[in-house]
Amino acid sequence: MAGEPIVTSGETVRTLLEKQAAIRPRQTCFIAPETGCTLNFGDLLERSRSLANYFRRRGLQPGAHIAWLLPNGLQVYRLFVGSMAAGYVATPLSLLAQAEQLAYVLEHSDCQLIFVGPDHAERLRQALKHVARPIAVVEVDPDREGIDDEMPVSDWSVPAPLSDSPALLMYTSGTTGRPKGVLLTHGNVTAGAGFVSGAHRLAPDDRVLAVLPMYHINAQIVTVLAPLTHGGSLVMPRRFGVGSFWNLADQFRCTWINVVPTMIAYLLEAPLPQGLDLSRIRFCRSASAPLPPEHHRAFEERFGIGVIETMGLTETAAPVFTNPFVSEERKVGSPGLPFGNEARTVDLETGQPLPDGVPGEIQIRGPNVMAGYYKGAEETEKAFAGNGWLRTGDLGYRDADGFYFITGRLKELIIKGGENIAPREIDEVLLHHPAVLEAAVVGVPDSYYGQNILAGVILRPGVVCSEAELRQYCAEKLGPFKTPRVFRFLAELPKGPSGKIQRLKLLEV
Repeated sequence: MAGEPIVTSGETVRTLLEKQAAIRPRQTCFIAPETGCTLNFGDLLERSRSLANYFRRRGLQPGAHIAWLLPNGLQVYRLFVGSMAAGYVATPLSLLAQAEQLAYVLEHSDCQLIFVGPDHAERLRQALKHVARPIAVVEVDPDREGIDDEMPVSDWSVPAPLSDSPALLMYTSGTTGRPKGVLLTHGNVTAGAGFVSGAHRLAPDDRVLAVLPMYHINAQIVTVLAPLTHGGSLVMPRRFGVGSFWNLADQFRCTWINVVPTMIAYLLEAPLPQGLDLSRIRFCRSASAPLPPEHHRAFEERFGIGVIETMGLTETAAPVFTNPFVSEERKVGSPGLPFGNEARTVDLETGQPLPDGVPGEIQIRGPNVMAGYYKGAEETEKAFAGNGWLRTGDLGYRDADGFYFITGRLKELIIKGGENIAPREIDEVLLHHPAVLEAAVVGVPDSYYGQNILAGVILRPGVVCSEAELRQYCAEKLGPFKTPRVFRFLAELPKGPSGKIQRLKLLEV
């Protein structure tokens, strides 16, 4: 099974940082491979204190919302950890957000200060034209260690946050409607980080290759905050690159890697790395979207690295389920067992818990579950079923061994002729076709059935395949009723920052 959860009850980002700085002040905790810049735990504590002083001198009171529009790098790592440790609320902005969505988030979040890199400054200026209130903007170098006018200090100039103090405000990349601001406390984020460290049996000598964008909860909790609980380190390149991925893992002696299924798909398509030592990599962690079983098995066979499939939500500070650490105990196709929190499946109509093997909505309860949606009392009330149970919106079931299996999403469920069809079932059939690299289906209006099925498909490079061939293949595997009516051959699938496919946007391409 997985290890024991690392208990972080009553902890804050500041207390975790102070503990690591006291125990191992000179141990490296961060590496930027492009520049060679590094930080150790002692450095990170000093930089966080100077950042607190900087905020205070700008007149920002603890609890103020601090935002940034920055790519991965030393600056965003320091701002993320330092702002929370100082008692401010970190508010990362997605680099994928267009000006209209960016303006909404800036207005809704009540942020008072924004840090932006040169490459995104013009887009920010355009967004700010549609924000009624003034917001201070500081342009910074994403790779630089400090900020102009920042001064070193020997102690905190602001009071310590409490475990139930707000720490992180994350806006969900929903497929419809306005983004929702997920408000996570220090207790939430440190619990999530502790669950990751415990589940994967991480220790101070572990180092993760952190290639996910820092405006996503997976990167923030799994690769940045988890090392603060177990004393490990991370290598953070500016972005994921198929050609550089394995070289970085080897060069910086990483012991684990954290990816999403899309990355696994592209790594499988790339040439096999030659002359590299990957034996130090103990496991590959996959999350943020279901991993197709055929990709899971192919990755393990090709690279000799076991895959631990997991599942998390922004609303749960990332972790919800994880497969066991011991490879023989894992189940391909399942995100695993609850770890650190409780889970159950309930009937969609009655809300009553269901027995093993019966599908329903999956609900979660635990110390990592969000405080609520920012300025969204009605949305928060709808999100909870009572007694702390969060409605995930995921459909699935638990088997006799306690493993959960995801069959779809409530808002993505296709209802054709009164019959419920889980999109993932069709996705996986298409992914079995030798010509298909990626695939996703969505429901489309149909005057006869109410809804029918549209499939977005990316073919493997250099491969030719017709719509008729895919239709026949699906009919053989699924039967005519579940075979997509429409196939669209695409260059890429619409995805959010985590790599999760945004199915409803298939209707727009």
